[in-house]
Amino acid sequence: MSIGTVASHDYGDALMKSILFYEGQRSGMLPSTQRMKWREDSALRDGSVIGVDLVGGYYDAGDNVKFTFPMAFSITMLAWSLLEFGPSMGSDLRHSLDAIQWGTDYLLKATSVPGVVVAQVGDPYGDHNCWERPEDMDTPRTPYSVSKESPGSEVSAEIAAALAASSMVFRHFNQTYSASLLKRARMVFEFADKYRGSYNDSIGPWVCPFYCDFSGYQDELVWAAVWLMRATRSPYYWNYVLANIQNLDKTSSFAEFGWDAKHAGINVLVSRASNRFTVLISICSCKKLLLIFENLQLVKSQAPYTPEPFTTNADRFVCSVLPESQTVSVSYSPGGLLVKPGGSNLQRPAALSFLLLVYSRALRRDKRVVRCDNVVAKPDRLIQVARSQVDYILGSNPLNMSYMVGYGNKFPQKIHHRGSSLPSVRQHPQHIDCNGGDPYFWSENPNPNYLTRAVVGGPDIQDQYSDSRVNFVHSEPTTYINAPLVGLFAYFKTH
Repeated sequence: MSIGTVASHDYGDALMKSILFYEGQRSGMLPSTQRMKWREDSALRDGSVIGVDLVGGYYDAGDNVKFTFPMAFSITMLAWSLLEFGPSMGSDLRHSLDAIQWGTDYLLKATSVPGVVVAQVGDPYGDHNCWERPEDMDTPRTPYSVSKESPGSEVSAEIAAALAASSMVFRHFNQTYSASLLKRARMVFEFADKYRGSYNDSIGPWVCPFYCDFSGYQDELVWAAVWLMRATRSPYYWNYVLANIQNLDKTSSFAEFGWDAKHAGINVLVSRASNRFTVLISICSCKKLLLIFENLQLVKSQAPYTPEPFTTNADRFVCSVLPESQTVSVSYSPGGLLVKPGGSNLQRPAALSFLLLVYSRALRRDKRVVRCDNVVAKPDRLIQVARSQVDYILGSNPLNMSYMVGYGNKFPQKIHHRGSSLPSVRQHPQHIDCNGGDPYFWSENPNPNYLTRAVVGGPDIQDQYSDSRVNFVHSEPTTYINAPLVGLFAYFKTH
């Protein structure tokens, strides 16, 4: 197995439609600008049982539950994608901003009651026992929250990270909104840090086994502090990072990154931002997009940047991914797909490729290479590996199959997604109840509604994929698979 340059793909089309995917995941009252027309309003009474407006946000995957932890991570990654690669997005920038704000508007609602953070809306067991359109669902929309007495530092800190990163995105579009995001991020971070504990212990029966936190909450606290450091340029958050970094697992976690574990992301983020950071300012008119750039110092002189242990661990992460490295800790399929244990295989090559691409920019800036014993990896090698994973997802694989719905000539037709697999309300205005959707779930027919550019869980380690709605591990799309791909597609669109 080797990873090299492969045939080019239409990254611009993949970018445009990968953002459109989020419109298919929207919960709440849809705007007049909604482009995915088979979706309608849903869950308009969320939060009413506790007197809090919780309408909006995203369904995480193919179900109708709003899990705040992975939702917030998806928003963090969308924001990071724009901050790194916004100049390459062109006309898709505005839709990316809309996708982020749809999430941040909800996160503001989920943290609107002091001392309480809403970690989930919807009874997951009731929901998963039904195959219903979101527009029809009549399962309990129970809100589950963490508080001072029943803490959930991981979900609270991830919200803080998402709001802080998004505040940087909106700083030059809507200063008032940006300030409100940053103010809330600081408040939620303080809550997460002061009242420490895992939501596994507080609301575990409802979040597990769906989104259990297996890596602990310390990584989310440091992750959020890094984003707040970038957003505020305050020495307080940098000092917090230095004081708490030793709380993270020192074994193999340096190579982990995703909605649960943030370790590799922390090291790459700090290394990338150690000097200067480019923030996109976009002024849109009807016929042109003016892109301006502003360089902002990350930290002032009173909080000097310390490269260790972040750079060393970021280098170790690279060595754990490169197939030619003697310390590689991931597996590769015969066709070249990066694979790590766990379900939904494509979330890992998407997230880790994003980090490789971001870190390559830091290496190039610092005129540096990564040394993995006798292997020397230049920035271009990191980009090459990242592109190989993106191209595999788009169809450069043994099955010649795109794992992005609607991209290429061959792609998944029977994805595990309620709204996509059931007739739309416009086609079938009659209510479809809990059991009424079963025939559609078991049907061998393709889904009637394209969830455009959704990326599914993907093939197994032998590059095999069964296009089956029942096989949710491989056929279910998620918001956190698409989020890092937005940045990757944007970069390769112009490179």
